[in-house]
Amino acid sequence: MSKIFTPTNQIRLTNVAIVRLKKGGKRFEIACYKNKVLSWRNKLEKDIDEVLQTHTVFTNVSKGQVAKKEDLIKIFAKEDQTEICKEILEKGELQVSDKERHSQIDSLFKDIATTVADKCVNPETKRPYPVSIIEKAIKDVHFSVNVNKSAKQQALDVIQILKNEIPIERAQMRVRILLTGKDARKTKDKVVKLATTVEDENWESGTANIVCLIDPGNFRSLDEMIRTETKGTGQFELLNLKEMVEGDQAL
Repeated sequence: MSKIFTPTNQIRLTNVAIVRLKKGGKRFEIACYKNKVLSWRNKLEKDIDEVLQTHTVFTNVSKGQVAKKEDLIKIFAKEDQTEICKEILEKGELQVSDKERHSQIDSLFKDIATTVADKCVNPETKRPYPVSIIEKAIKDVHFSVNVNKSAKQQALDVIQILKNEIPIERAQMRVRILLTGKDARKTKDKVVKLATTVEDENWESGTANIVCLIDPGNFRSLDEMIRTETKGTGQFELLNLKEMVEGDQAL
């Protein structure tokens, strides 16, 4: 029986997600595992081996055509295929079918609406909105879902847009701050500028005990400020993740 000849420059792969990049007048593709491309781009997946099916650069994944080494060196100015794969992964376009794209957009849209509903309240009542209300509001402003950005990133964009349409704001965090030492009062003045409401403040034996509400966007800045200003002696404690009244807000 004669042997079947398989060209050495052809690799067959199945069930792949293809990322394509056009550069230097040529097309390059890489074969990735489905659902891993966005995880890599959003810094959720750090292991490149979990993303790439093979550390090989192709001109056509579906036909198994491997890119020529001289083309890679000429266009990418390097021959390390893993590094070239990373560049394509970062800058390339994820290829999906129309059916997959619609499914991906629908799923991402629901994730965005759920994230917004979970993070926000009606500022007048402190009650959260039902997801269905948020979904309708997002559709009314004709927000375009971007499959290359995470639901969390887009939810923050949506919140800013919806503020012009309905009464909505990020649910506040309740925190406790303890400050000691000779610079406690000076640090306290800086801290309260980042708070939306100071609910309680008392001094005992030179220590400031402050309970306040802050916007979640200021959490990291406040944490860094307290650590820097107090040289690690200050304490910063999260009491409640969200300051809201139980029960949904109806429009």
